[in-house]
Amino acid sequence: MRNRRSFLRWTAAAAPFSRAFLAPAVAGQAEALQSRRPPASARKFTSEAVEAKIAEVKKAIADPELAWLFENCFPNTLDTTVRTGKKDGKADTFVITGDIDAMWLRDSTAQVWPYLPLAKDDPALKTFLAGVINRQARCINIDPYANAFNEGPTGSHWEKDHTKMRPDLHERKWEIDSLCYPIRLAHGYWKTTGDASLFDADWRKAMSTVVRTFREQQRLKDRGPYTFQRDTANPTDSLPNRGYGNPTRPCGLIHSGFRPSDDACIFPFLIPSNLFAVTSLEHLREIYEAELADKSFANECHEFAEQVREAVRAHGLVAREGGDVYAYEVDGYGSRVFMDDANVPSLISLPYLGCVAVDDPTYLRTRAWVLSDDNPYYFRGKAAEGLGGPHSGMDMIWPLGIITRALTSRDESEVARCLSTLKQTHAGTGFMHESFHKDDAKNFTRSWFAWANTLFGELILTIHDRYPKLLRG
Repeated sequence: MRNRRSFLRWTAAAAPFSRAFLAPAVAGQAEALQSRRPPASARKFTSEAVEAKIAEVKKAIADPELAWLFENCFPNTLDTTVRTGKKDGKADTFVITGDIDAMWLRDSTAQVWPYLPLAKDDPALKTFLAGVINRQARCINIDPYANAFNEGPTGSHWEKDHTKMRPDLHERKWEIDSLCYPIRLAHGYWKTTGDASLFDADWRKAMSTVVRTFREQQRLKDRGPYTFQRDTANPTDSLPNRGYGNPTRPCGLIHSGFRPSDDACIFPFLIPSNLFAVTSLEHLREIYEAELADKSFANECHEFAEQVREAVRAHGLVAREGGDVYAYEVDGYGSRVFMDDANVPSLISLPYLGCVAVDDPTYLRTRAWVLSDDNPYYFRGKAAEGLGGPHSGMDMIWPLGIITRALTSRDESEVARCLSTLKQTHAGTGFMHESFHKDDAKNFTRSWFAWANTLFGELILTIHDRYPKLLRG
């Protein structure tokens, strides 16, 4: 109970921050708060709706530094990471992560997701988003086991990995969430715009491939076609057992070779990703039932989702003091990994992805231990406290984790504390980073990481709607 109490003390202590962190910029700071956006002529894509939203929300933010961060971060994906055009007569949008010139299926969805609500008011933005969905379907049809793709068949410095690499691929790490995120984007686009024209033959082929791949990685009869090994000194960059990963007992859960951090799973049944797969399959069911009049495939997706959901109940829940919680990874033999990682899907992010209700008792119990010293990747230091993960190593906190914590909180004081931490740890750059040291925010990784930047923008928009007084000061 010591760690549960420390979590409660942390949230209670946040109350004073609802106003204190919004103190006006000190004299002489105006020069430091000049825009960090590229000049308008150098921006990769400009959306009138996004620019109008930036202007609207900035007026509601009393703190100049916070407004500056929002203006820098929210459009960062559009400003710096996208290439638009047409391919095969359809809109085509390629989205890089930032300082890596490749498109991750996960990151590309997460980077453009906050722009979806604005698509109805901006035809150009709607076409831009359609281009991302078209490109993602094309990528899946190239190889459903790849996590990251080149813009064309240009090859990669990972081409010597021991797996079925091809010139179109940047990296071929099998991650369940890589196939979930394109479904999230397509479903969200359809629900927002009402446009079902993207569900063409290429997209439907990709979705059939998604379901087939999930089935293969249940490994109910054999180990499936995917293996991966890399010649590396870093064990989290390769899979044991001739590239199949650690052993599991088939139980209906889907295997993931790697986590959303691109680190190898310890136990291949990654619970947050399996829950994300359940949500994604139900989204497919809705699309195929409502728009494509394919009840057979819709029913298949629903039944598959129920099978995985039941397997999570049977193998992913663990009894602890106070009630069941979700494990991070399991193997079907009774072994579990108790931790959480800042990369999404994570246990703390489950409500954000629509996998559980924000007030679900099992989630709340899980959240409590994730945000405590019982989680080996929850760090507390002089600069901040928050979620990290093995990818950046010990004592490195990820802004993604802080942002996700705020997005899934219904405690205003907790949200205020998260916002205060984000403001205090950008190290003067005006942007979010991949990670920073718990004792020194100037010790950070990746100065150009568009996912974290755009997600920060989404957090500000969410606070603007849900807790506007936190922005008014």
